[in-house]
Amino acid sequence: MNDNNYNPNEIESKWYKKWECSGVFDSIPNKQKAFTITMPPPNVTGVLHMGHILNNTIQDAFIRYARMKNYNACWLPGMDHASIATENKVVSALQKKGIEKNDLSRTEFLKYVWDWKEKHGGIILKQLRYLGASCDWKRTKFTMDNDMSESVIDIFIDLYKKGVIYRGVRMVNWDSKAQTALSDEEVIYKETESTLYYIRYLIEGSNQFLEIATSRPETLLGDSAVCVNPNDQRYIHLRNKYVITPIIGRKIPIIFDDYVDSEFGSGVLKITPAHDINDYCIGLKYNLDIINILNNDGTVNELGGKFQGQDRFECRANILKELRELGLLVKEVPYINNIGYSERTNSIIEPKLSTQWFCKMNELAKPAINVVTNNQIKFYPDKYKNIYLHWMNNIKDWCISRQLWWGQRIPAYYIDNGEYVVAKDIEEAYIIFKQKYPDLSITDLKQDEDVLDTWFSSWLWPISSFGGIHDKNNEELKYYYPINVLVTAPDIIFFWVARMIMFGLYWKNEIPFEKVCFTGLVRDKSKRKMSKSLGNSPDPIDLINKYGADGVRVGMLLCAPAGTDIIFDEQQCLQGRNFVNKLWNAYKLINSWTVDNNLQQPTYSQQAIEWFTNLISYTQLEIEHNIENCRMSDALHNVYELIWDNFCPYYLEIIKPVDSKKIDKTTMESTNIIFSAILKFAHLFIPFVTEEIWARMKYNSSGLLATSKWDCNPIYDKYIIDQSEQLKCIISKIRKFRTDYKISHKESLKLIIRSNQRTFKIDIIKKMCNLSLVEYTDELVENSYSFIEYSSEFFITGYINRQNENLLDNIIDRIEYFKGFISKIEEKLKNDSFINKAPESIIKREKQKLEDSKSQLLLLQEKMRTITNE
Repeated sequence: MNDNNYNPNEIESKWYKKWECSGVFDSIPNKQKAFTITMPPPNVTGVLHMGHILNNTIQDAFIRYARMKNYNACWLPGMDHASIATENKVVSALQKKGIEKNDLSRTEFLKYVWDWKEKHGGIILKQLRYLGASCDWKRTKFTMDNDMSESVIDIFIDLYKKGVIYRGVRMVNWDSKAQTALSDEEVIYKETESTLYYIRYLIEGSNQFLEIATSRPETLLGDSAVCVNPNDQRYIHLRNKYVITPIIGRKIPIIFDDYVDSEFGSGVLKITPAHDINDYCIGLKYNLDIINILNNDGTVNELGGKFQGQDRFECRANILKELRELGLLVKEVPYINNIGYSERTNSIIEPKLSTQWFCKMNELAKPAINVVTNNQIKFYPDKYKNIYLHWMNNIKDWCISRQLWWGQRIPAYYIDNGEYVVAKDIEEAYIIFKQKYPDLSITDLKQDEDVLDTWFSSWLWPISSFGGIHDKNNEELKYYYPINVLVTAPDIIFFWVARMIMFGLYWKNEIPFEKVCFTGLVRDKSKRKMSKSLGNSPDPIDLINKYGADGVRVGMLLCAPAGTDIIFDEQQCLQGRNFVNKLWNAYKLINSWTVDNNLQQPTYSQQAIEWFTNLISYTQLEIEHNIENCRMSDALHNVYELIWDNFCPYYLEIIKPVDSKKIDKTTMESTNIIFSAILKFAHLFIPFVTEEIWARMKYNSSGLLATSKWDCNPIYDKYIIDQSEQLKCIISKIRKFRTDYKISHKESLKLIIRSNQRTFKIDIIKKMCNLSLVEYTDELVENSYSFIEYSSEFFITGYINRQNENLLDNIIDRIEYFKGFISKIEEKLKNDSFINKAPESIIKREKQKLEDSKSQLLLLQEKMRTITNE
C-alpha cells in the first residue's frame, strides 16, 4: 500500500480476516471477568440500514473497550425469524411464480421458507463484518434453531401450566394483509386525514331520523344498536325506541350510556360490537348481538348481503354511493383521525373479535417495574425510564398467537369436540387424552394451526442464547449472564426491552442486563425517518465503499447524542473520512522523522510532552466516564478533539524538527508512547486504520492493537492542561494578528508579556509563532499591538493598533461580557442547591473561574482608561 494516501478498501478486509482468524473475537469462560453484549437480532429478511450502522457501531465500541480493559468480552450475534415479515416476503416471491400459499400444504410452504432463509437469510450478518463488528460469530444464534425453538415451547408450556397463558375470545388488532392478529405494541397510530359521514337512521314507526356520525360507514352492516348519552335532552323521548339501519333494514335498539360524548358529531353513536373495542364492551354490557361482517382478508363476508366479497374500502365507497342515492347521507366533514396501522405491513388495522392465546402480564410486570424504579437496571438517557414505567403500569395482556405458518407452532392439540391439551409433542398429548378417552387414536389429534408471536422467542434472548432455558444453572449462563449493556432503539422498548426484563426476573429471578443504552432514530434532513420505501435512505454498503467503514462509523456517531434522533447527512461520512486521513497523515509525519542520538531534547519538546502526557490521562478518564454512562458519541468527541484540535495542530507542530527530519531520541520515544495511547482510544471508533498504523509502527513490533490493553489508573495534573489551553489561546491570538496585519509567518516578531504570573511556556510560543524575543515586564508597552488573555496583557512591539475606536468598542464589549459572566457565577455560588449537590471539584472550578474573570475585568478596565487618556 502507498504511504501517501490512505485507501480503506485495501486494508479493511485484510484486517477483518486477520482478527477473525486470530480468534480476537472469540470468548470462552475463564478466570477473567466477563463483559457480555447480545446483539438485538436483526430480521432474517433484513439488509443493513443506517439504524443498524449506528446501533452496531456503538455495540462494537463497547466490546472493543471491554477487551482492551482486560475483560473477557463476548458479543453474541444472531437473527430473528420475523414471522410476519418473512412470510410476506416468501408469499410475494411465490406469487411472482404463480404459486399461492393457500394451494400449498403447511409442509410444502415451510420448505419454501427454509429455502428462502438459506439463500437470503444472514446477509445482514455478512454485511456487519464490513462495518468491523467484532462479534463472536461462532456463537451466532437464530431464533428458529432447534434448541431455541425448544426453549420457546418449554416456556409456553411452563407458563400455561401456571395459568399465565390462556386461550380466549377477545377483541384483537387484525392485520388483513398478513391475516393475523397483532399485539397492541405492533400497531402504529398515525394522524390520518379522514371524513366524518353523517348518516340518517329512520326511527321505527315514524318518518323522523336520527343523524349518526361515523368515519367507517361500511360497518353499519354490523350495527347492533345506536347509543346516546342519558343526559342529552335532545334524545330523552327515544327511550325504548328502535331505529332501522340504512340499506339493510335491520331493526336495532336505541340505548342510553354515559360513554357517549354529546358534543362529538351528532351525539349519537352507532354500536358495532364486532368491529370496535369500545363498542364490544358496550355490547357485553347490554347483551347486544355481535355481527362480524369481515373475512380475515378484509373482504365482506356473507353477512354483508349484496356487498359480499367486496374489499372493505370498496364496500365503503359503494355504501356511500347508495346512501347518497337514497338521500340518507346528510353531509361529509373533514376529520383528522388517529388510525392504527400494522407495524409490519402498514395495513390499516381492523378490530376483530377472535379466539387467540394470551399471556397475563400484570404479575410479570410488578417486579419489572421495581428493578427500573430502584435503578437496578439503568436507562440511558434517563428520560426513557418514565416512558417505560407509564406503559408497565398500564400494561394489558399480550396476544401471543399469530395466524401464520412460519414460527414456533403453538403446542396445543385438539380433538373433534373442541377439547385441547398443551403438551411438548403429539405423543405426549395423546397419552394425556387417552386417560379420558381410551378409544382415541393419535390420528384424531390436530395441532393448533397458529404460531407464536416472534417477540415470544425474543424475550428469552439473553437466556436462551446461552442455553439457560433447558438448564438455568449451566456454567455459560452463570458466567455471561446478566449481560452488561443492551444497545437498542427506543421504538422497541415495549416489544422487547420490557419483556426481556419481565422474563429474566420470572425465570432467573435476576435482571437480564444492567444498562440499557437507547440510540436515536436515524432521520433525513427533512426529519423523516429513513426507510427504503421513502427512498430517503442511502445504502450503507455504498457509503462504506465510498468513505471506508471507519469514516462511516465516525460520521454516524459524531452526530448521535445518546437517545436523540440523528439527522443524517452524507457530509458527516466525509467528515469521518477526513478524520481518518488526519490520523493517517499524523502517522506519516511521525514516520518521516529519523532519530539522531546526538541531538539534545529542546525545551519546547519537553514542555509539549509534559502537556500531552497529562492530556492523554485526562482524556482517557473522560472517555471512560462517557462510556460508562453510555454516552458513546461524547466519547468519540473526546477522541476527535484530542487528535484534531490538539495532537495534530499543536503537539506535532511543537515537536516537529525545525531544519531537517532528524529528531532527538527522547522526544521520538515519548511521541511513540503518546501516539500509541491515542491509537488505543481511537481504535474503539476507527478500528481498521488504527490497526494498520499500529502494525506499521516500529514501536509496536508485535501483537494486535485489538488485543492491547489500556493503561490503568491514569494520573494527570489539571493545572498543566489548563496552562496549555492558555497557551493555545495565546498562539491563536498571535496568529490572528499576523493574518489581520498580513504579516508572513517567516517574519519574526517580538512579544512582551505584562503579567503577575511567569509560567507561560515561552519556548513553545516562540516556536509556534516565530518569535525572536519573548520577555516579561511590569509596565505598559507603548507603540505596540496588544491583547488581553488570562489576566495578562500581551504586546507585539513595533505595531500600533490600526483603529483605537474599534479597539475601544471591543474592550467595552468584553468588559460587559465579564461583568455578566461574573454575576452569573456569583449567583451560582450563592445557590444552596448547587453548593449542596455539586462535587467539590466543580465548586472549586467555579470559584477559580470567578477569580480569573475578576482579574480579566480589572485589566480591561485599566486598558480602557489608558486608551481614553491618550
